Amino acid sequence: MVDAIDCMRLAAALYSVYRLSMNERSPAGAAPPPPARSGRATVASLARRAGVAASTVSRALRNDPRISPEVRDRIVALAEAVGYTPNVLARSLVGGHSGLVGLVLGPIENPFYAELMQKAVSQAAARGWRLLLLHAGPGPIEDATAEALLQYRVDGCLITSAELSSRAAAICAANQVPLVMVNRVAWEHGSAVSCDNRAAGVTLADLLLRAGHRRLAIVTGNAKTSTSTERAEGFTRQVLAAGLPRPLTFGGENSHAMGYAAGQQIAVLPPEQRPDAVFGVSDILAMGVMDALREAGIAVPGEISVVGVDGVAMARRPPYNLTTLAQPLEAMIERALDLLQDRMKGLPRAEEVVLLRGTLLRGTSARWPDDMPALV
Repeated sequence: MVDAIDCMRLAAALYSVYRLSMNERSPAGAAPPPPARSGRATVASLARRAGVAASTVSRALRNDPRISPEVRDRIVALAEAVGYTPNVLARSLVGGHSGLVGLVLGPIENPFYAELMQKAVSQAAARGWRLLLLHAGPGPIEDATAEALLQYRVDGCLITSAELSSRAAAICAANQVPLVMVNRVAWEHGSAVSCDNRAAGVTLADLLLRAGHRRLAIVTGNAKTSTSTERAEGFTRQVLAAGLPRPLTFGGENSHAMGYAAGQQIAVLPPEQRPDAVFGVSDILAMGVMDALREAGIAVPGEISVVGVDGVAMARRPPYNLTTLAQPLEAMIERALDLLQDRMKGLPRAEEVVLLRGTLLRGTSARWPDDMPALV
């Protein structure tokens, strides 16, 4: 919608320049150029120009067979000449569907959400949908966000790792706006598609244990989100099963700043108390830890190994080259849109939670067991 508005403003500006240039070139006595259009072209204004009913214009633009080819071609040509664009929201009042799907994103400073958004936009477009992007930030999705989804008459909505309040979910349910969670699970709010986060924690703990690490730590995100808690639970369970002490725990927010602060806390610990491996429950946390450790003169992975989860492109490049478990984002988005499409069509099916396995990617931020392949 922003792109469309910018294009219209640019077109208006170019037309003004064109009119000025024509005025300068017109010979004396020549007829002045037509006045600039005031306001946006609508079905009603097209109908007045064409001398037909508004319903005829609407049908012609929808290629309705009840309209003769001659009339249709004349109306389409007129619409193109005046730069008419259909009002999607107005159409939804008549047809009941807007073609808009909401995408509520978590903190946009986290590169994971930028990658998720890019894949969601591409896959939604392939289905003929347009995404309405709403930024919820790190806190819960409030009533205002849910009400915005209703105001724009979205046909359904994907909710990412942002925390969804019960009231916001109830607002959507009462107005028959289907929701599907992506990258988090909230059993009380219906269907979800996520990486198997507990399995991710288990896999990374097993990697570090097999590499010989015995003093482990976790840097967590928001304790209210399933993504963070399940990864930490899986990791801790595997460490305890190996007969080792419970990992040291730092964090409380999913951000680079929190990872950096945790890294600073680890760096000032006496060497005998300092962990020899750190699990950041997201790549952005792990990157923050690495920055703080290296600034303190602690070698990664020479003195401390660091691993993460997500597989974002930034973490795979220098100076991080992070060992991480990559989420299957393409498959997650595709499955979530499948679930959402069924619910938008009103197909009777039970709510479900789909868990997909990630892929372990070897970087240079952690010691690697000799008996493990580079990719698992």
